[in-house]
Amino acid sequence: MTFDMLYSKIHRATVTDANLNYVGSITIDADLLKASKLRVGQKVEIVNVNNGERFSTYVIKGRAGSKDMCLNGAAARKVEIGDKIIVIAYASYNSEELENYKPTVVILDDDNNIDLITNELVGSDHV
Repeated sequence: MTFDMLYSKIHRATVTDANLNYVGSITIDADLLKASKLRVGQKVEIVNVNNGERFSTYVIKGRAGSKDMCLNGAAARKVEIGDKIIVIAYASYNSEELENYKPTVVILDDDNNIDLITNELVGSDHV
């Protein structure tokens, strides 16, 4: 049996752009990808804290140091620049893998700088 569990999340990122004319996806600063262990092409869920939208897309790499968090294509209609979003990726784990289970949680400040990287699922202390 496998269990679908949180693999990684970028918590409370600020949307920096919304590009309707792009082919689709979310552009994420390469430094944030590395910190979160997300991969180019990986399926992610996006949760918009401002309006409650929840949708799926895939990751593309933005320029390192840019702090980019840009929704592209149709997803651009689900956000406004300045919205707070959560980028979530899940993975399937078997019972043995869960013995050492440690998701990656990257918490950002309002300017998309990394405030904290943890393997703990933190609660309301980080809103």
